[in-house]
Amino acid sequence: MIVDATDLVLGRVASQIAKKLLEGEEIVVVNADMAVISGERKSTLSQYDAWTKIRSLVDPTQGPFHPRRPDDLFRRTVRGMLPTRKKKGREAYDRLEAYQGVPSRFEGKETETFPKANVNQLNTRRFIRLGELSKQLREGK
Repeated sequence: MIVDATDLVLGRVASQIAKKLLEGEEIVVVNADMAVISGERKSTLSQYDAWTKIRSLVDPTQGPFHPRRPDDLFRRTVRGMLPTRKKKGREAYDRLEAYQGVPSRFEGKETETFPKANVNQLNTRRFIRLGELSKQLREGK
């Protein structure tokens, strides 16, 4: 299954993808950088910025490490909705691929979307795209 994440709310689409992964489907997400996180732009940026600055006090080079690329952020969101401490959750996570844009091997193939996760379902126009968030996180290094 190939999912186009353009104009889809990140949390809503991630939960539906997690369910499909647990059912045994292999899912490829394209245009992960065009997914949307709802909420005020400044607060979302500050929350993610604070999250990426969490480090070990003893040895900061040991981690934890936080993703900054949009496709990695998308995968990390889905991972949070899977039981990764169990074998079935880890296997489900391995069946997920996410890409920025559309790779050449998936061009021209039929993509699916989740209408319930569309940004038009939101009652507000306050949101930030995953690509913009990622750009801000990388510049803040």
